[in-house]
Amino acid sequence: MKIAFYGSSLLSSYWNGAATYYRGMLVELAKRGYDITFYEPDAFDRQSHRDIDPPDWAKVVVYPATESALRAVINLAGHADVIVKASGVGVFDDELLQGVMTTARPHAVKIFWDVDAPATIAALRADASLPMHRALPDLDMVLTYGGGPPVVSAYEQLGARFCRPIYNALDPATHHPVAPEERFQGDLNFLANRLPDREARVEEFFLKPAAALSGRRFLIGGEGWGDKAMPPNVRKVGHVGTADHNAFNTSALAVLNVARDSMADVGFSPATRVFEAAGAGACLITDAWEGIELFLTPGEEVLVARDGGDVAEHLAALTPELARAIGEAARQRILSEHTYARRAVEVDALLRDQIAARRERSLA
Repeated sequence: MKIAFYGSSLLSSYWNGAATYYRGMLVELAKRGYDITFYEPDAFDRQSHRDIDPPDWAKVVVYPATESALRAVINLAGHADVIVKASGVGVFDDELLQGVMTTARPHAVKIFWDVDAPATIAALRADASLPMHRALPDLDMVLTYGGGPPVVSAYEQLGARFCRPIYNALDPATHHPVAPEERFQGDLNFLANRLPDREARVEEFFLKPAAALSGRRFLIGGEGWGDKAMPPNVRKVGHVGTADHNAFNTSALAVLNVARDSMADVGFSPATRVFEAAGAGACLITDAWEGIELFLTPGEEVLVARDGGDVAEHLAALTPELARAIGEAARQRILSEHTYARRAVEVDALLRDQIAARRERSLA
C-alpha cells in the first residue's frame, strides 16, 4: 500500500520540531508493509542542516519551493493509496492541501495530519474564509499528534468526518540512555526553538527559576535565543540536532518541558521532548497541563510545576538518586505504553478499516 506524505521535513529537525514524530511514525508503518514517499520543500535552510541521510524505509523527494515544482509533486499524489497532507509544511500549504486531495484517485484515503491542532483550530475559528473549511468535509480523517477530546470535538464541529489523536511517542532505537557529556552538563536543561506563543511561559518556567537559583547551572538549546536577555547562570548552546538529544537529556540533573500556549490551554498534548527525555531516562519537570497522567504519573514518573516557583522548588529538592529513580520509572512507563510501534498499530488499523469500507461501498 503506497502512502504519499506531504510534510515539512523528514530529513531535518532544523526549525522543525515534528521531524522526530514523522520519523517515529513512518519507520513503524514501513515495518508494517507500507511503501512511503515523503515530499518536503527545500525551504528555511533545512536541507543544509540535515539530521539524517535519506532512510531506506522511505523515499524522500525534496522539491524546490517554487510553483512549478509544487505542481509536479501534486501530480504524483495520483499514484498513492493513502495521501497525507501534514500541517505546517511552511510553503504553499493551502495549495498543497487542495492540490493533492483533488489529484487523489477516487478510492484513495485522504488525510490531514495536524501536528499543531490547537493553533489550526484557533485559526479556523477566527477566519471562515480559510481553504481548510472547504476541504474538511471531503477528507476521510483528520489525525492529530495531541489534543485529546477537546480537539476531536472541535474538529467534528468544524466539519471533519472523523478525528483521532495519534500522540507523540518514543522510538527506543533513537532515544535511549547514553553517557553524560560535559558540554551539556547542567542542573536544568531545556530544549526548544524560540516561538512567540511559548516565550512568556519560558520566561516563567525557565528564566524565573534560573534567576532565583543563582548557584545552579541552567542550559538552553534551540534556535532563536541568541539575543534573548538571560541570567548569567544560563548557558545557550543553539541548535541541538537529534543525534545529540540523548546526551543533552542525560547530562542534566533534570530536563524541563514547556508547552506552547495553545497546547497548554487545550491539554492532552505531550511534546516530542517529553518522550525523548523519558526514553533517555532523564528526570523530567513539566509545566502543568490537563491529561499528563495519561502518559506519566505526577510525583513518581514526572515532576509537574504550576509556575516558576514550583520549578525552583523541585530543582532544589532533587538529589541525583531521586532524579535517577524518577527518570527510570518514566522510561519504563513509556517503553511499555507509549512507543511508535504501538501508535503504528493504531494507524494501520484505521487505514485498513477505511480501505475495507471503501471496497464494500464500491461493491454494493
